[in-house]
Amino acid sequence: MYQNFIYFILVLLIYTTYYPPETPYLGPSETLGIFLLGVGMLAITSKAAFDALSKKIDLRGGLGLHGEFDRLFNRQAILAIIIFAMNIYALNLKFYFMNIPPFSSSPTLTALLFIGLFIGYLAIIWARAYKPYKTLFQTKLSRRSYVLSNISFILPVILPWLMISAGVDIINILPFSTPKRLLVTPEGQVIFFSFFLAALVVIAPSLIKFFWQCRPLPEGPKRRRIEAICEKARLKYNNILKWPIFEGKLLTAGVMGLIKRFRYILVTESLLEILNDDEIDAVMAHEIGHIKKKHLVFYLIFFLGFIVLSYAAFDLILYAILYSNLLFPIARDIRFEHVTLTSILLTVAMAGILLIYFRYVFGYFMRNSERQADLYAFDLLGSSRWLVSSLEKIALYSGQSHDRPSWHHFSIRQRIAFLNKCEADRRMIVRHDRKLRRSIMLFIGGLLCTAYAGYAINFGEMGKTLNKHFLQKVLIKEIKRNPTNPRLYTVLGYIYHDNKAYAQAIEAYEKSIELAPRDPETLNNLAWLYATCEQPQYREPIKALVYARHAAAMKPVPHILDTLAESYYVNRLYEKAIMTIKQALAMQLEDRAYYESQRRKFEQAAVHQRMRE
Repeated sequence: MYQNFIYFILVLLIYTTYYPPETPYLGPSETLGIFLLGVGMLAITSKAAFDALSKKIDLRGGLGLHGEFDRLFNRQAILAIIIFAMNIYALNLKFYFMNIPPFSSSPTLTALLFIGLFIGYLAIIWARAYKPYKTLFQTKLSRRSYVLSNISFILPVILPWLMISAGVDIINILPFSTPKRLLVTPEGQVIFFSFFLAALVVIAPSLIKFFWQCRPLPEGPKRRRIEAICEKARLKYNNILKWPIFEGKLLTAGVMGLIKRFRYILVTESLLEILNDDEIDAVMAHEIGHIKKKHLVFYLIFFLGFIVLSYAAFDLILYAILYSNLLFPIARDIRFEHVTLTSILLTVAMAGILLIYFRYVFGYFMRNSERQADLYAFDLLGSSRWLVSSLEKIALYSGQSHDRPSWHHFSIRQRIAFLNKCEADRRMIVRHDRKLRRSIMLFIGGLLCTAYAGYAINFGEMGKTLNKHFLQKVLIKEIKRNPTNPRLYTVLGYIYHDNKAYAQAIEAYEKSIELAPRDPETLNNLAWLYATCEQPQYREPIKALVYARHAAAMKPVPHILDTLAESYYVNRLYEKAIMTIKQALAMQLEDRAYYESQRRKFEQAAVHQRMRE
């Protein structure tokens, strides 16, 4: 589940950070041919890899090959991600759906289409992996059931994104402007996200239960045994469910849900068949330990932490890419637009953060949380004997190696060895709880600092200063490479103007006008600077009027007419200023109050002029 979560975050990163070019790099027929070639390559390599594994199993038996099965699947899943990235960045598949109803009006629908494409790639891998899976795990599960079980197992992974994304789409199609305006503000985004997250935490277990087709465990000795251990642990829950994933052949159990009404205990039929009553108590006590030790709450905080980390790092990574020289040697040799290369490098950097965060940081907490749940079961039952025997039995029946750890679990041998140490010295339980508690507090402290830094970078003065500094440096570098692009000089002039570097702003604007004399926005910007500059030595009322007239003649929109009116005002042509601002007021305005204040200012000046005359 957690590995799939990482895969889907990578896929969403690739999809959401992509900016399509103005035209695709390849024609439709070439695009289709290369797309089918990618599908074929995935199918052929998957068949070759898993057929080779099947031959090893036939020669050696399944002992010790479960790890190789997982490694092969992960390798092919990474290949699927690479092919998916090629579909997005090289074939520009997203481009072809941008203007096709209903995809053009629903970003969520388009994203679902591409997520479905990636699930299709995984389905190819699962179909090829079926033969060695069937032999290794001694199951009579059909190939179709195996593939469908895997798909239903991963569907809850995309549920949080789907609900939030669909919520944004619904707000955007509603005929109300207030929610849309609220959604573009930082405060509105926090409120929106918090609302949906709270709703998701509450109802997600019921939705997952539906996806996995869980049904109540029938009355009988096994159910009564689970009910008894829950009562002993004082755990409140909604129901005990039979988990039919992979037709119930998986040897596993779990607890999901933070709230009693939506909390469910899950157990597979195969697990109940191989364990005796005391071992069932031990396994259930372990799962209950995750609730009692608040692990689900911490996991939720941890996932939120990745969002905070991404939010804080996004702009810094983007500007680091633009500021460095990484982009341009690649752009010279490959036919990619700079914006596409930027999105690729951004995705690679964010993927690196993702892998480090989940594989190492989250892996540390998950391994130690699993150990803490083991110790809760030990403490609740008074002995680790039955938990140890259940672990050994699960390893035996599933064919797993005792010495094989994962990034989120200690190996079975390590778990048993630690439980034996705690039998000899129960103070180790307290020490482990203390160690994990301190680690969590340290993580939350770091998360709060990261959240503050993210807010400062994106909304505070520090962030504005950094953004301007990086963007200014990037523009200067780009101007050196492309000195005839007038838009670069215009943007640079705007940054200089905003930083009150008026001499440099004038120089940049004038260079842009020299290259593009009929650009009304640049003419307007320079006219406003000459008319309103707070440093008198840079005011040039006559030049302001000349530039403003040219801009208004080409593009008579409200903000340019306001500049023209201001230019008349600083040249003491108050009646013309009043007439011009009234033209602007006759148009559709977002900030009418500002234009009204301008009109009053001009009218008062005109009255004073007449009184003096």
